[in-house]
Amino acid sequence: MAEFDERALVQRTLNGDREAFGDLVDAHGPVIYNLALRMTGNPEDARDLSQATFVKAWQKLESFRGDSRFFSWLYRIAIHEVLNFRRGSGRTEGLDETEPSREPGPAETYERNEEITGVQTALLQLRDEDREIIVLRHFLALSHVEIGNLLHVPDKTVKSRLHTAVLRLESVLRRAGFGHE
Repeated sequence: MAEFDERALVQRTLNGDREAFGDLVDAHGPVIYNLALRMTGNPEDARDLSQATFVKAWQKLESFRGDSRFFSWLYRIAIHEVLNFRRGSGRTEGLDETEPSREPGPAETYERNEEITGVQTALLQLRDEDREIIVLRHFLALSHVEIGNLLHVPDKTVKSRLHTAVLRLESVLRRAGFGHE
């Protein structure tokens, strides 16, 4: 993911170098935000959850043992924060913001934004486990092996769960009028 020594940055942070932690935030912040956005569907909630993730990581950094990547440890904090938030708030609304399109015409822009909103809304209708594995693979572009390491399951299990989750997503999208009948 990043071309820097995470362990060295963690150690520098533990030795009092706040800039080192800032480097970790800069490196992993966009991925954590994207995870939170895809899991909640709300940019404000995603920003809050990203911030909460890094605050908790800062507070618990001494508990990082270093037997896995820092990102893997951070990811577990992030997904815990997101799932607790979803359980506590019961929020399931879709995105109310989309990234501006760079497509040439208004019709294409409208269609693309409708697709983005449709996929996000469909994702929010899935179980958390299905949404998580789809986000990890298709939005964060992690390999099956990386996902298996994060979720503590074999990569064959990842493939099976991902296949099932994608079928469920396709079903939700079809019912919403996207795709082929």
